Amino acid sequence: MSKVSIIYYSGTGNTEKMAELISSGVSQKESQVKLLQVSSATLDDIADSDIVVLGSPSMGNEVIEESEMEPFVESLKDIISGKKVALFGSYGWGDGEWMRNWQDRMSEYGAVLIGDGLIVNGYPEDEEENRCIEFGKSII
Repeated sequence: MSKVSIIYYSGTGNTEKMAELISSGVSQKESQVKLLQVSSATLDDIADSDIVVLGSPSMGNEVIEESEMEPFVESLKDIISGKKVALFGSYGWGDGEWMRNWQDRMSEYGAVLIGDGLIVNGYPEDEEENRCIEFGKSII
């Protein structure tokens, strides 16, 4: 049974809903899931997980959230190497550059990325809900 930590930041609820749906997909694969807002997450949550799933909305000039998520991601620099990692998040504008940059950054830290990051424009509804659940299933 895989231990999966889903750690996210959500300002409007869009990324939180994605996290919940991804957790639902992971749970269908008989995995132990820990769903945490980044403000409650610790480095031990990373160390104790087989798979780490990180979520953040796109902010400002297509970057991850800067007050909570950015410092947390920076703190992973020396401990994420070799760890399986998946990324997700919501956006309202742009073309997903923030996700591509985040994926590159995690690769530079030595993380083993599981597929491409999942991005959803706005709140996940209808087909986007299914994409989130399937994303959760696919990372196990």
